[in-house]
Amino acid sequence: MGRSIFAKHIDKRNKIVKNKSILQTSYLPEALPHRSGEIDEIATIIASAFEGDKPSNILIFGQPGTGKTAVMNFIGNELRKEDPDGERCVYVYINCEIVDTQYGILQNIGNQIITDFEKRIPTGWSLEKVYSETKNYIDVQNKVFVIVLDEVDRLVVKSGDDVLYHLSKINEDLKQSKLSLVGISNNTKFVEFLDPRVKSRLGEEKKIFYPYSAQQLGDILRSRAELAFEPGGLEDGVISLCAALSAQEQGDARRALSLLRIAAEIAERNGDATVAEAHVKSAKSKIELDVVSETVKALTQQSKTVLMSIIHNTKNDNKTMTTGDVYSTYNELCDVLHVTVLTQRRVTDLISELDMLGIIHARVKSFGRAGRTKEIELSIPQEICRMLEDDESMRLLKNYRPPKQTTLSC
Repeated sequence: MGRSIFAKHIDKRNKIVKNKSILQTSYLPEALPHRSGEIDEIATIIASAFEGDKPSNILIFGQPGTGKTAVMNFIGNELRKEDPDGERCVYVYINCEIVDTQYGILQNIGNQIITDFEKRIPTGWSLEKVYSETKNYIDVQNKVFVIVLDEVDRLVVKSGDDVLYHLSKINEDLKQSKLSLVGISNNTKFVEFLDPRVKSRLGEEKKIFYPYSAQQLGDILRSRAELAFEPGGLEDGVISLCAALSAQEQGDARRALSLLRIAAEIAERNGDATVAEAHVKSAKSKIELDVVSETVKALTQQSKTVLMSIIHNTKNDNKTMTTGDVYSTYNELCDVLHVTVLTQRRVTDLISELDMLGIIHARVKSFGRAGRTKEIELSIPQEICRMLEDDESMRLLKNYRPPKQTTLSC
């Protein structure tokens, strides 16, 4: 019996990384370089829980990859070390990008603290009953609960601030236990949309995490690389390049780790003995392509149709088109796809959104008294165009060919 299709790839691989999990963004190291100050500040606030007092609610802000989640999970581990049996303080973490409804949040909190599986909160109860049961489970334990809501702005956008209102005032209903909230957000402006009562209760303490510098990112990568790589697996300059590229992208430690991890994977697949700067550059191109791909996949049907209109104009040798060109093609595509036609004003808004996402480049061009329009160019690689053309929502356009168009202004 012959070997499988994987055999040649297995034979070619050269093992450079001895522990890949250390390069994952989900890995929590024993120490967090350049975040000791933030850890101490938050620990000072939460420490009162061990004396039976309610710590202040905390809002943590910062751009992606600045260590917000890692710091809170690190503190959660330290809480468990101080109180391993959870007799005084209980740490509960919820990612609101995954659990994004009021019902789901309350159910998740309840089920994380209920040890008896048969008493866990099922799906199907009324919202009032879920809140009542969760509150009762919390109160009967006579402890301090630290509830961390990561990506809390996503929860507010999706489901409003009702659950934050209930959780921020739950201490008024508790007789024995106490509850402290920690909200983590990339968006400092989401609090503007909160009910004033929620805003005042939730934002008792605020902490901002600033982006890492290139030097700090280098320290973070070196601390991981020492544990993850085989001796001599990295060439000089690799960590510095990963750090420098990520520092340009808002000091994102996640991006720096992803660059290093993917560069290592590329080197191993190639059968190379070490990770070189060329592998980092290849990894950068791959990550950027993946980000654009996921962004395009997440577009609405209408935005995809507008983008396809721009792609078809580009293929028709109209590489710098106007809003009128796009809208004319858009009307034709909507007819083929059986999609409702939006107004030109709304399509112009969708074009602006695509420009903001970096998928297209749109600049305003003035014609004086004749008005003004947008000159639009495609900014995504051909691979992404082909991916959109193969999208199930675009399947009716397989044989569509737009007619030659004359430039229109809007």
